[in-house]
Amino acid sequence: MSDYRAPLRDIRFNLEALAELPEIRKLPRFQEATPDVVDAVLEEAGKLAAEVLAPLNPVGDRTGNRVVDRAVLPPEGFKSAYRAFVDGGWPALPFAPERGGQGLPETVSTAVNEIWQSANMAFALCPMLTEGTVVALEQHASDAIKDRFLEKLISGEWTGTMNLTEPQAGSDLAAVKTRAEPRADHYLLFGQKIFITWGDHNFTDNIIHMVLARLPDAPPGVKGISLFVVPKFLLNPDGTRGKHNDVYPVSVEHKLGIHGSPTCVMSYGDRGGAVGYLIGQPHNGLALMFTMMNHARLAVGIQGLSISERAYQKARAYARERVQGQIAGRDGRVTIIHHADVRRMLMLMKSGIEAMRALCYVASAAADFAQHGPDQATRARHQERFALLTPVVKGWCTELAQELTYLGVQIHGGMGFIEETGAAQHCRDARILTIYEGTTGIQANDLIGRKLLRDNGRAMAELIREMREVAAAAGMSADADIKVISSQLGTGIAALEQAVAWLLDHADRNAAVPGSVAVNMVMLVGTVCGGWLLARAALIARSRLDSADAEFLSAKITTARFYAEHFLSRASSLSRTICAGADSMMALTEAQF
Repeated sequence: MSDYRAPLRDIRFNLEALAELPEIRKLPRFQEATPDVVDAVLEEAGKLAAEVLAPLNPVGDRTGNRVVDRAVLPPEGFKSAYRAFVDGGWPALPFAPERGGQGLPETVSTAVNEIWQSANMAFALCPMLTEGTVVALEQHASDAIKDRFLEKLISGEWTGTMNLTEPQAGSDLAAVKTRAEPRADHYLLFGQKIFITWGDHNFTDNIIHMVLARLPDAPPGVKGISLFVVPKFLLNPDGTRGKHNDVYPVSVEHKLGIHGSPTCVMSYGDRGGAVGYLIGQPHNGLALMFTMMNHARLAVGIQGLSISERAYQKARAYARERVQGQIAGRDGRVTIIHHADVRRMLMLMKSGIEAMRALCYVASAAADFAQHGPDQATRARHQERFALLTPVVKGWCTELAQELTYLGVQIHGGMGFIEETGAAQHCRDARILTIYEGTTGIQANDLIGRKLLRDNGRAMAELIREMREVAAAAGMSADADIKVISSQLGTGIAALEQAVAWLLDHADRNAAVPGSVAVNMVMLVGTVCGGWLLARAALIARSRLDSADAEFLSAKITTARFYAEHFLSRASSLSRTICAGADSMMALTEAQF
């Protein structure tokens, strides 16, 4: 069994050195997040992951979920694991103490979520969606609804879901047809939602669904969508559980991966209407739901990191144990970790994971400063950075996870194709990540349209300025490895700058340009951001080499150099592809495909 506490040293390094946790601790909200507290949280999270969640991962994959009597039965052991999760106080980690939360930073929650998702992504999807439900209700619900629902969601006594997609709608939410009819103090909902993760289970006494629907007077399109909270069980006046609401799972999907997580078809209103309560103003539901979706986008990017880490641990263990072949200058057969090509694949996995981890944690730190910074200017600056990085975290980390989990199978050779080794499950589980919470193309269009073009590249220019400062500092180092990193990073930054300038110059000339270059831009920004952050990590590691942790720190420098040589070299290619424009992409007629 892999040890899910294994990456804790790198997690701690990223929290303290790159995500600026020492500065976050100075904020009034987070003064309780002392080093001792954070260390204890990480250690206990690793213990629960290794001892409780990870052993259930193959169980969920093999057995899946089923619907019996209009209720979902999860895999054996998941309910007791959820009870252990709640008993440990884990659902409350990032939320306000005023409603029962522990008040720890989002950055620390990100680290813990990485551990959960690495150990058992199918299980961890459930509390992930509950977190998003809490965030949306905290920001947009009335005090009455907050008082009714938040405390039990934060404690984990109840869980939450997100209900957007319908059979005819997909990502085109303008086509949503679920309707909501007003009554005296509530609404009745009628319709069907699909792809609802953890839409039903037997873990908790209640499930709180966040549902997009249309009012009778709604205008067409996305401007006519409202947001409702719909509990599985209605509440009595004293807050206790009442009768079953008119919302049920119809079926669960048979999927490529994440078999342990039920992906439900949910029916609303088959028996007279599902009672729901309006969140915010009518016809403004999509804007409100984006609060939950943005939380999920960051969380899914973390899943890309997590599933890659899990695949890497398994591949590394196999490479250390599998004896096969010989190498020059060494007698006898060797374990495959001695073969250069296996080293290449392991280093691609290791360096890619460290780059993803750095980006996810830095983005989470921006969220903490954006919400709790000491003044408006600080909050605005960090909100701008968080907004810029969110589609990159989601798009780049999940796309890179496809490559890295594939390499995990490849390192196993033929055994990787055999389900009993477990390597194939990671590859299958990772495949959904580029699709849900908005495909890579949707993330990319967000980066291009709402981020780069809307402010004419101003936020990106500020990010590039910071990158250049790091490249310059690395160039002044006497360390040969760091000089190489500086050179490669400088080339990557120049490629990014060139691509952004080309986009800003050509976007208005050809309507096809933004969409045609968008995904390559996400991959370019992610690749260069990874190089920038690993260069920062290398500089910090070099300054601490005299410490007792020299072996770990020297590996950080070597890994950063490998990333610079093997990943940052992709930046120039991506930039050239972007600058090639849309002409050849759009040239064929439909019949020519």
